[in-house]
Amino acid sequence: MVYLVTGGAGFIGSHLCARLLREGRRVLAVDNFSTGSYANIAGLAAHPGFSLVTGDVRDQELMAKLVREADVIFHLAAAVGVRHILHHPVETLETNILGTHVLLSLAARYQRLILVASTSEVYGKSRRERFSEEDDLVLGPSHLSRWGYACSKLADEFLALAYHRERRLPVIITRLFNTVGPRQTGRYGMVLPTFVAQALRGEPITVHGSGRQTRCFIHVAEVVEVLIQLTGEPRAVGEIFNIGSTEEVSIAHLAQVVKEITRSSSPIVFLPYEQVYGAGYEDMDHRVPDISKIQSLLGFSPRRRLSLIVREVADWLREDAAAVASFGRRPAAD
Repeated sequence: MVYLVTGGAGFIGSHLCARLLREGRRVLAVDNFSTGSYANIAGLAAHPGFSLVTGDVRDQELMAKLVREADVIFHLAAAVGVRHILHHPVETLETNILGTHVLLSLAARYQRLILVASTSEVYGKSRRERFSEEDDLVLGPSHLSRWGYACSKLADEFLALAYHRERRLPVIITRLFNTVGPRQTGRYGMVLPTFVAQALRGEPITVHGSGRQTRCFIHVAEVVEVLIQLTGEPRAVGEIFNIGSTEEVSIAHLAQVVKEITRSSSPIVFLPYEQVYGAGYEDMDHRVPDISKIQSLLGFSPRRRLSLIVREVADWLREDAAAVASFGRRPAAD
């Protein structure tokens, strides 16, 4: 079996490539390195089953060659990170929508199974206690770039399901909730590595907003296992699945957990959203998945607790002085 992983040099993509190679699979990875990193896949370069192509998923000629060669496609390539999305809205929309269209049209042409990674962001401002795949989706106004990402990923979902219904494309959609772990960068606004890096540097741990907003964090290794299992399950085709933890934590408490685990003297500082992202920024009060659907299909339940994940991220950052120095700092363009 040959697996094509778009965004293969990214955080989740690099972990997925490594896991597939350990299973003895052949892996084709493609990445344009807008947010991916060669460092993420440096350990895979010498593996005989691994091939890396530098390119963009919007390049139809390139992707046609790769899709023809593949048996299964994991489509993870996307514009990610709050800061990146706010400062590059055109790239966000074009990469997410046009890139996905290219992949879906080619997958349909060659009838390849494709898993499309979506996001919990599509639930928008829903007030439900837990988000279910069948829930209504409530997005903010179009004049706020913050909602462009959610809208683009939702368009991906609609398009994927349209290809499934009209052209019988075998497609699976996953909505990922706050995936974290080693190799995740805080450069584009990811909260956990940002907090850990700040704590290790002895800098203020900066909580945006009130800190009462809640999230659930799942380890990347558990996400990767589920993604692979889904592509081997015929009943998953044509369906949408939440993948995440149900261990809910406020962002203020997360900062405290990071401070305690790293034994940092860093103060915890609260910054208004307007100061960080500009006027009009909106955030979700909470984001907790209902994972009963994936539990019923695969028997999946996350096992790694938040405290263990924080320790692992901290250990990884301690091993890389360059990462500690750069993670969590704003890009110069910001």
